[in-house]
Amino acid sequence: MRLRHVTVDCADPYQLATFWSRLTGWPVSGIDQPGDDEVLVEAPDPVPGLLFVRVAEPRTVKNRVHLDWKPDGRSRDEEVDRAVDLGATIHEDHRGPEDRGWVTLRDPEGNEFCIERQ
Repeated sequence: MRLRHVTVDCADPYQLATFWSRLTGWPVSGIDQPGDDEVLVEAPDPVPGLLFVRVAEPRTVKNRVHLDWKPDGRSRDEEVDRAVDLGATIHEDHRGPEDRGWVTLRDPEGNEFCIERQ
């Protein structure tokens, strides 16, 4: 088997997909539009896409799974600043001496993700 998508339950699929599209540089599927119940951010093959699916229930607990991202072409700190500028918030800062560590952020709907060092 091959992993096809990482699926995220959310309140507004198009809005959240747009955030992730801007963060990753991957496009929102051309067939998706505001108001859709499912919106795909298309990753380059063979990476799985990010699928955002509308659910009625609000997020109430910490994520049991989250994505760890490694910068490509920027430093970890530059990527953290960029993510915050796009609408993420810093949840926990685990940066240490000598450029070690990572930062845990939350996307606009509160889903955790990490940005690690290069």
